[in-house]
Amino acid sequence: MSVILRRNLQVPQLLKLSYSSSAKSSGDATATVKTVPKNLLEDKQTANLQKENGAIFDKRPFKLHLDKDKTYSWCLCGKSKSQPLCDGMHKNEFLKIKLRPIRFKVEKTGDYWLCNCKQTTHRPFCDGTHKQPEIQAAVK
Repeated sequence: MSVILRRNLQVPQLLKLSYSSSAKSSGDATATVKTVPKNLLEDKQTANLQKENGAIFDKRPFKLHLDKDKTYSWCLCGKSKSQPLCDGMHKNEFLKIKLRPIRFKVEKTGDYWLCNCKQTTHRPFCDGTHKQPEIQAAVK
């Protein structure tokens, strides 16, 4: 089975890219709380302990439809040809890549924004880090 990658060519006006919003009503006003999705495998693997960030592949995240009970491998090295998912490029001994993919699962089936700048602190989900000037300047 193959994964179909859908890449948005335009970034939305407001960056609600990687966040799932839940509205809470407080009296007359409605407050929106933004949360980054959780990687269900975060405590079951050691790849999250990698301190280094990979090469910046793009300055925008990818939107993917992910299934609840499936395990995915997010490319951390930034060299995969099937971004944002890993294709095993880090195994090429001539590239001397030390970074390994981040394995992850999602809580519910749906669309998720995966980081493509590889600088997120909430691997593999986008947290808006790509909006920083140094990342925007790094990729033309």
